[in-house]
Amino acid sequence: MSDNKHQPQTEEKVPVSGKVWLSFADCMCATLNGLLTGGGMTYFFTKFMGLSEELASVVWIIFAIWNAFNDPLFGYLSDRTKSKLGRRIPYIRYGSFFYALVFVLTWFKWPFGGSQTVLFIQMLVTLFLFDTFYTAIATSLYVMPYTMAVTNKARSSIFIWKIGFSLISLSVPLVVFPLIKPEVGEDPFRFQMIMTAIGVVTFLVIFFSTFFYKEKVQNEAEESMGLFRSVAECFKNRSFVVFEVLSFTVIFIQTILMQGVIYYFDEFDTPMPLAYGALGLGAVAGILLWIRMLRPWGVRKCVLIMCVSFACAAAVMCALGRFAPVALIVFFVTGVGFAGGMYLVPIMNGDVIDYDEIKTGARREGIYAGVNSLITKPAISLANAAFLMIAKWFGYDTALAAGMQSALAKQGVLVAWMAVPALLLALSAVAMKFYPLFGKGWEEQKTALARRHEQE
Repeated sequence: MSDNKHQPQTEEKVPVSGKVWLSFADCMCATLNGLLTGGGMTYFFTKFMGLSEELASVVWIIFAIWNAFNDPLFGYLSDRTKSKLGRRIPYIRYGSFFYALVFVLTWFKWPFGGSQTVLFIQMLVTLFLFDTFYTAIATSLYVMPYTMAVTNKARSSIFIWKIGFSLISLSVPLVVFPLIKPEVGEDPFRFQMIMTAIGVVTFLVIFFSTFFYKEKVQNEAEESMGLFRSVAECFKNRSFVVFEVLSFTVIFIQTILMQGVIYYFDEFDTPMPLAYGALGLGAVAGILLWIRMLRPWGVRKCVLIMCVSFACAAAVMCALGRFAPVALIVFFVTGVGFAGGMYLVPIMNGDVIDYDEIKTGARREGIYAGVNSLITKPAISLANAAFLMIAKWFGYDTALAAGMQSALAKQGVLVAWMAVPALLLALSAVAMKFYPLFGKGWEEQKTALARRHEQE
């Protein structure tokens, strides 16, 4: 039986302008974060400003501790925000100026000297301030689709736009920063002006975007529910626990696949243009597939099929990835899987939040987004560590030039790249069997929730 056979009777409409501006704002917010935390800040402070790598590492360690708490905290606070603009928009609109300002100031040396202590303090304070404003804005942007609409059909149309704009936020840090970064001893003025321009454009986009979308769902969280109880209530929601298995898996895979692909092309003869072409084609095919099948299959079945097919492809890559034809097929399936992760997972998250509102009577997107970040952020570090550790077990030698690894080490690259993703995807498929939000009963609850919000 289809998971999604019984659809709500009311059709929600989200204005195209709201979808576009929300997606554009989310894109620019992520672009600034990618430029700064994706290696740009570390490069600038160590290679150009002269901060020692040891002190820069200490900055990131201290920051990691704060980063473990700020996401749930800001999610909790935004759930309880009361204003005429809603709960999320004030953070987006008024936080945008300070977010862009801290980004711009990151690339200028403070006027207190250039000692190691001063540079250490500057990097630490800048990173703390930047991430604080990023968390406040990004968390609010992340949950906006769940407040703008209730039905999966309406929400999915928002996520399609967000996927398209996400290509910009993914490519700019990878392409632009290497082209404009200042070399040691160079005048940084050109670089600073470009980063300033990016910061100003980001502020304008995020600020003005808030005039084109609004929150439809604004049920306030229970005042009596404290932070720790709010977190605990999330884990009492079985659908959320299942969702976190999948969410952790997706973040882990996105990280390790992007890391491992560099090593793969170093050691194997699969043509890079063809591989990336297959990946892109698979992503387009995946978006079309999941959009078409979401309604007849439902979220649960779509995610289950995605996990099983993706796991099988990863396992095949472990064993036969040295053969180019096999690798190209796997790249295609990987693209389909990436599309599923970017499209289906947010929709699944929306259902989890809706279920929580049905059970608690409160709308708590913020705390759910914060707890999700608390769980998934370690996946990034674990993915990096897992790849390097497994490759080393197989004898990978970092001192050797590209293509010079032993046969065993080359096999190790494949295993380090795809074995853990295959295992995590298999576990996610098993977990989805316990996901309760599907079928006629769930669709009836969703319909009742949508009607209630229409009346409100």
